Amino acid sequence: MHKVLVSACLLGQPVRYDGRASGHPDVLQGWQREGRVVPLCPEVAGGLPTPRPPAEIPGGQGSAVLEGQARVVTVAGEDVTAPFVQGAHLALALVQRHAIRVAVLKSGSPSCGNRLTYDGTFSGTRVEGEGVTTALLRRAGVQVFSELELDAAVQALGALDA
Repeated sequence: MHKVLVSACLLGQPVRYDGRASGHPDVLQGWQREGRVVPLCPEVAGGLPTPRPPAEIPGGQGSAVLEGQARVVTVAGEDVTAPFVQGAHLALALVQRHAIRVAVLKSGSPSCGNRLTYDGTFSGTRVEGEGVTTALLRRAGVQVFSELELDAAVQALGALDA
């Protein structure tokens, strides 16, 4: 039985930047009961507090952060790149330790977003891009889905279990 890395906020843990959780869909609860879930909030794991100021990646590209070409900044302009990168590497360590090939991470997040992120203007504008953790996990061959793509995640996990 393959394990799944899941954003802790999606499991009902109040670790989002605003101190809230993002809900916990039934599929994730089922995986928890089966012992498949490895929970993590990369931002908290990287040392950021809860609550914390909103952060975005100017340009919206987590891969650029990993390559040193972009930073993660708060709405006040504070550079929080280091904790984001550290959290991503802790996620990668968990993935490697548990041989995880599928992750379900929070959409839109500067850590976990898998298709869209905010553009760094703090105006609510989303751009095509991925968060820092998602970028690092994808480089390691992990299939990353958001909570909006649970059907695809179930299929990917089923294929691994077959």
